[in-house]
Amino acid sequence: MLDTANYTPRLKAAYKDAIRAALKEEFGYKNDMQIPKLEKIVLNIGCGAEAVKDSKKAKSAQEDLTTIAGQHAVMTTAKNSIAGFRVREGMPMGAKVTLRGDRMYEFLDRLITVAMPRIRDFRGVSGKSFDGRGNYAMGIKEHIVFPEINFDKVDEVWGMDVVIGTTAQTDAEAKALLKHFNMPFSS
Repeated sequence: MLDTANYTPRLKAAYKDAIRAALKEEFGYKNDMQIPKLEKIVLNIGCGAEAVKDSKKAKSAQEDLTTIAGQHAVMTTAKNSIAGFRVREGMPMGAKVTLRGDRMYEFLDRLITVAMPRIRDFRGVSGKSFDGRGNYAMGIKEHIVFPEINFDKVDEVWGMDVVIGTTAQTDAEAKALLKHFNMPFSS
């Protein structure tokens, strides 16, 4: 049985023990509060046209995202009505979840060590997907790369967005932080 009272995620422990010191030396921070850290990870599945045809698709995406994240996913709804796409305001269109704390570190660990190696023809993630303020966004074409998803029970394969929010001020600091977490950058 896992002792949850004294349990610390592997990447969180690595950040406290080694990564903070390495970043402080690399960028010459004077204060420990300047050292960038992970703030949150936002996962999103957008169903699009499938949700318009069948409202159960968005519910299926929400259940899959909840399974992947280990935390309840929230249904996202259409903000505006668009007649050309047969979308009405308030119609369920997908699901999202925001991870913080230990769950965030656990998810990042599973993403880097388990899910990414299972991606077909994987050659690393783009090093250019930073937003200028130290946040990183990437897409995954198939949510079935996560081992929590039972492939036999999947009715639809969803793509998903993964946005990693950091406290870094620049893209270089954020990239260095993610490299220390062993994020496989291709460029």
